[in-house]
Amino acid sequence: MTYEQISEMLAQVGIPYAYYQFPNDSGQQPPFLCFYYSNDGDFKADNTNYQKIEALTIELYTDSKDFDLEQSVEGILTEHDLVYSRDETVIDSEQMHLTTYYTEVIINA
Repeated sequence: MTYEQISEMLAQVGIPYAYYQFPNDSGQQPPFLCFYYSNDGDFKADNTNYQKIEALTIELYTDSKDFDLEQSVEGILTEHDLVYSRDETVIDSEQMHLTTYYTEVIINA
């Protein structure tokens, strides 16, 4: 996948999204998504990176637990053949619910 393909995939959810974070002065309110590459898992051998593989983290921020929106995100990940795991937490200081999805993508040039 390319960065553009990941962006197009997340656009299908129908809520605002940004790479890593929204600008500080944006005033972005939930629900929204942030995504970023958390580390590389490149396939390496013989002093060469044969295939670029990135660990992709997708964060869903909502005012409260939103089962329908989570199902939408999970459906899109499944539709794009991305195996994922997820975690959730409450951010008390922001009064938000965070559902985090972890997956890996093969990066195409």
